[in-house]
Amino acid sequence: MSTRVRAIRVVLASGVVIASALFVPLPRGALPDTRIVSVAAIRRPPSAVLVFFTTPAHWPAWHPSSLSVQGKIDHPLEVGEHVVEEFIVAGRRGRVVWTVSVKTYPVTWSIDGVVDGRAAGTVTYMLTPEANGTRFVRGFTYGVPSLWFALVNSMLRRDTIQSESDEAVNRLKRLLENIVPP
Repeated sequence: MSTRVRAIRVVLASGVVIASALFVPLPRGALPDTRIVSVAAIRRPPSAVLVFFTTPAHWPAWHPSSLSVQGKIDHPLEVGEHVVEEFIVAGRRGRVVWTVSVKTYPVTWSIDGVVDGRAAGTVTYMLTPEANGTRFVRGFTYGVPSLWFALVNSMLRRDTIQSESDEAVNRLKRLLENIVPP
């Protein structure tokens, strides 16, 4: 076998090893989680904002990623309650089971998502009373399960998810200020 053929085989084998390593699951916390934050000032009291956005039946009306929600969706969810949401996030369709993990009235509300049996992230909403209404903060935190995901996330997904989250918060603001009666 010639030296050139041997060199090509080594390069190809190395490429396969490196490419394979990109898809190996990383231990939780090996890379920093991604955090998406969107903020709006909503001219409604925190209690009205909280009741509206914690009622899953309203999600498709204000969040562009929420296609539908199933389960007990007709009331503000309490800790331990869960719903199933059909979503499209950054072009990816799926189903997530959201379970309420935190509710401190009217300051914080968090839901933890599971997709295909794996943790998919946490959405945390924080409300702060202001003179003219509510400072509304939506944070979405999700893990980085592989190097491949980290690359795709940094190059494509993160900015798209940020834009979708910003649009959701802006829609919620418009809906609460202009459509939903006080």
